[in-house]
Parts: sequence; structure tokens; C-alpha cells
Amino acid sequence: MTFYSEKSKEKNILEALNAYYPSIKIALNFSNVWELLVATILSAQCTDERVNIITKDLFVKYTTIPEYANAPLEEITYSIRSAGLFRSKAGYIKKSAQKILKNYSGHVPKTMSELLSLPGVARKTANVVLYNGYGKNEGIAVDTHVKRISNLLGLTESENPQKVEKDLLSLYPREEWGNLNHRLVQYGRDICIARRPKCEICVLKKECAHYQKTLQK
Repeated sequence: MTFYSEKSKEKNILEALNAYYPSIKIALNFSNVWELLVATILSAQCTDERVNIITKDLFVKYTTIPEYANAPLEEITYSIRSAGLFRSKAGYIKKSAQKILKNYSGHVPKTMSELLSLPGVARKTANVVLYNGYGKNEGIAVDTHVKRISNLLGLTESENPQKVEKDLLSLYPREEWGNLNHRLVQYGRDICIARRPKCEICVLKKECAHYQKTLQK
């Protein structure tokens, strides 16, 4: 399958992001794939900074999947109480631990379909776990930053995360998906900020459909 041409917008965007962020990794702190899954579940409607504060103590209190599975739900709930939707997330974490023990021999699944069978795990979370936990490019985790920037750049015209992901996957080769994902998220935090974008210093403005149409004079 042929993707971007040598001088295409898509290639220019990726090269600019790679130059801006020569090295980058996920902002969530974790020491194993289970902790990554827990942190990613917690990150829904919660900043990575807040998640890292929560997990600093959580990952000391509970160190194994069986400990989460057997812990009283109210204790997990209390431990993550500063996260948004903490009651639902506590249930997802405990039930996911129980299902992993029962169905997957105590190991976090390595496939999209198996991860999606876990409570509270949708495609975005599964993509994060597969790439950052197992190094597998199975898709792009579309969060608010990825969706916003992709629309502004003209890489998609959809607000639907599944459609945004599909559009991005059609534009970039598989080996670049996770790479692009990390950089779009970080760029949305650093430069293309929702309410106060720093367009004057943006390295993507030459390729940005929104900038060219509305801001360039």
C-alpha cells in the first residue's frame, strides 16, 4: 500500500514533529504492563499529571494483579478518589484484574480483541497498552489532542474518534502509528493548545489548513 509521497503534507508533518521531539515517551509512569493498563484506565477525563500522583501511592499499595483482584472495592475506590469518574474506574480495575486472572493466566492480553474484552477498556486504551506495553502498532489512540490537531491540519474532517483513527491509519504506514501518536499528543499539550494555541511558533503552520484559511494574513 502506498502512503505519502516524498513531499506530501503528511510526510512534512511527521518530519516536523520528529524534529521537534527527537525522542519522546508516554507521560504516564509505570513499571509493567498491568500498571500501564491501570494508569491508562485512570487517565480518562484526568490529566496524566494527576494520574501519576495517584499511582505513586497506588502502585506501592498494590503490587500484583491478584492484590487488585482481591482488594475490597471500597479500598481501591478510596485510593483513586482524586481521579474523575473514580467509582467506575475502581470497578473497572478490580474486574479487569479478576478477568485477567481467570481468563488470561494472570497476564495482560497482547491482542486488541482480548484487551477489548476487559471491563472499561475501549480501543483508545487498548492502543496505548499495545504500543507502550508490547511495542505493537495496532492503531492510533485518538484523544482530544489527536482529534483536534488532525482536524486543524486537514488530516481528517471527522469529530468521531473511530473515523479520525481510520483516516490517520490510511495516511501513515503502520510503523509510524505509535510514533505519530505520541508526538501529536505532546504537541497538543505544548504548542497547539485548545484555548490558546501558539500559532506564532508552530512548526506545523505551513501545513495547517486552519492556519492557512483563518489566521494567515
